[in-house]
Amino acid sequence: MDQNQLPELVRLSLLAEEQSLRACNEITAKYGLSLSEAQIRALTERRFGALRDTGRIEFGGGILKKLIVAFCDSPYLEPDSYEETLCDLQDSFYYYKNEFRDQIADDELIDLLKRVFDGRAQGSADYLAGLSPEELCRYAREPYDPEDEDSSGDLF
Repeated sequence: MDQNQLPELVRLSLLAEEQSLRACNEITAKYGLSLSEAQIRALTERRFGALRDTGRIEFGGGILKKLIVAFCDSPYLEPDSYEETLCDLQDSFYYYKNEFRDQIADDELIDLLKRVFDGRAQGSADYLAGLSPEELCRYAREPYDPEDEDSSGDLF
C-alpha cells in the first residue's frame, strides 16, 4: 500500500500506529521478541483489513499495542512466528468483540484471550480462534491442567 496515496487522516493514523508498534520493541526485547519495519507495516495494514472485514471502526490507536504488552511474556510466543501470532490474535480480538456485541471491555477481552492462550490453547492461536464466546469465557475461568484427561480431550 502506498501511504502517500491515502487520505491524510488515514495516513497519519497509519504512521501513529507504526510509531506505537516501534515503541513496543523496547518492551518486548527482554522476551527476545521484536518487529522489523516490514513486519510493523504489515501488522498495521492487517489492522485496517481486520477492521474492514469485521465492520468495525476504531478511534485513536489500535488494539495491537495492548495485545503486544499483554502477550509478550507468554511462554508460547516465538520470534519466528511472532508477527503471524499477533495477526491472528488481532483477528480473534475483533471477532470476539463483535460476537460479544461490544458488551465486554477491551482489557477484559484481552485478559480472557491471554488466559486461554497460555492455558488450554497452549499457544495455539488457531485453537483460540475456533472457540465460541461461551467456550472462551468458560475456559478462561477454569484452571487448565494438561494432566487431566477430562479437560484436555478436545485439544487439537
